[in-house]
Amino acid sequence: MIDTHCHLTSKVFRGRETEVVDAAAAAGVSRMISIAVGSGDAKAALALAEADPRVFCSAGVHPLHSDEAIDWDDLRRVGTSPRCVAWGELGLDRHYTRPDPDTQRRVLDAQLEHIVAWTAEGLGKSVVVHSRKAVAELLPILDASGLPPERFVFHCFTEGPEDAQRVLDFGAWISFTGVLTFANAPEVAESARLVPIERVMVETDSPYLSPEPHRKVRPNEPRYVVAVAERLAEIHGLTPPELEARLDANAERFFGLPSDGHA
Repeated sequence: MIDTHCHLTSKVFRGRETEVVDAAAAAGVSRMISIAVGSGDAKAALALAEADPRVFCSAGVHPLHSDEAIDWDDLRRVGTSPRCVAWGELGLDRHYTRPDPDTQRRVLDAQLEHIVAWTAEGLGKSVVVHSRKAVAELLPILDASGLPPERFVFHCFTEGPEDAQRVLDFGAWISFTGVLTFANAPEVAESARLVPIERVMVETDSPYLSPEPHRKVRPNEPRYVVAVAERLAEIHGLTPPELEARLDANAERFFGLPSDGHA
């Protein structure tokens, strides 16, 4: 399997990165994408990806880090590596009030402008979107960027079916985390029923959101993405092996991952 979104550079994994990746591989999770939350973090994620062929990375600025210093040149440099398979995560978070909405929006606009320019230079990549209570606000912004809708994935989707349908109508992908396994999040399961198999992915977003039956485990790790896939298979009436093969193919297609896990 592939964990399409984790944060191996998180301080809770510091000094344990290889151990965490080895544990994932032992559980059948052979590849993972360490998603950046800032320009410095993107460099750290790339260093991990260059050191271990099982790890890939992204380059971008998380909306909750949009008030931190950003080195756009560093982001571009990370994006030139074949180990970097996506821009982001970028977006808007309307659950938290800091950074303020104007700062989040300003950095989002700047980031999309840079990605459009980098794409024109031949650095076109998929884009990982962070959206919390912001789907209706984000979709027109992404549309106005001119980037192809099918290159966006709304990661860690925790909204209800109405917002899921908006994302699907726009043409983007949707990815689910351990929240899909939570009994107190039935609206997320309803959203998952809407998403066609060919436009869905799974992730851990580790070290956050440990799925059932590991919900009390802290921190979450990429190895637990298997539980998310099993729940999605149940929702769609497929066996886990059937769904996992489809999910792997989806991730390879969306992120341009080599099928053997090596660049």
